[in-house]
Amino acid sequence: MKRRMLLPVMLSPWLAQAQGLKPMTWIVPFPAGGGTDAFARPLTTLLTRQLGRQVLIDNKGGAGGTVGASVAARLAPDGTNFFMGAVHHAIAPSMYPKLDYRLEEDFIPVALLASVPQVIVVHPGQVPVTDLKGLLATVRAKPGKLNYGSAGNGTSHHLAGELFKLQTKTFITHIPYRGAGPALQDLIAGQVDLMFDGLGSSAAHIKGGRIKALAVAGAKRAVGFPNVPTTAEAGVPGYEVSTWYGLWAPKGTAKEAVTAMQAELRKVFATDEIRSVWNGLGAETPNLYGDAFGQFVSSEIKRWAAVVKASGAKMD
Repeated sequence: MKRRMLLPVMLSPWLAQAQGLKPMTWIVPFPAGGGTDAFARPLTTLLTRQLGRQVLIDNKGGAGGTVGASVAARLAPDGTNFFMGAVHHAIAPSMYPKLDYRLEEDFIPVALLASVPQVIVVHPGQVPVTDLKGLLATVRAKPGKLNYGSAGNGTSHHLAGELFKLQTKTFITHIPYRGAGPALQDLIAGQVDLMFDGLGSSAAHIKGGRIKALAVAGAKRAVGFPNVPTTAEAGVPGYEVSTWYGLWAPKGTAKEAVTAMQAELRKVFATDEIRSVWNGLGAETPNLYGDAFGQFVSSEIKRWAAVVKASGAKMD
């Protein structure tokens, strides 16, 4: 009786790599403790568990997230390197005239990971107001005396503040930082007065009473924060700003690696664990992958270019 020959199972290159020891790396272009980091860490933790290999975060902050993006654009497109950017990177082309990377040409869009409204938060000791009307009264009585921290020039925090000033005809001094994390720490310490922050990074500090949320800049109240009114409810109708976070791969990354990462992300987003984390951060989970995500990014670049022009925002 002839013995049947068993052929070896051939794994795809990406899956074969996934079973190896080399970790994957996600460049996060802001310091630890900011909004991007708050979403990146639970995602990479679950991906590490699913893949059976480490998915590491490499924080590279500076220049409103553009330093990290520049580094990510030059990484080897071998299927192990990814870039987790945010709405800030759709704003950057309008604020930084000499970027040494191009978001739409140097990266492959993988997926939109989360969307969360901006929230107007104050240090309760520095700005002892109970609502947005109280903040406006204070700002109008002392123009330029209050200041707001941001994750850096050209970030959504910066533009959200400039848009707020434009719509309310007020003046608040802008203090740029190297990321939302350092800005938030100074807000908590009372070194700055307020922030227009992504709800994801402020959530735990709002719940802990270290900072006070006056309003969320969304069309509806945020999941997990039912007692925080929208800006429209609080007296500033039409002021809506959201922060979103997305994943890209360096140009040249194999389609198979991108598709495989998208499949892993879909699994992660189907878990109760990630739903619970996203709810706690006041975030929604979008369902945009590949070209659909790329088209969304293109529309955001155009939208923010119009906001920059209308607000007259400049590099400080």
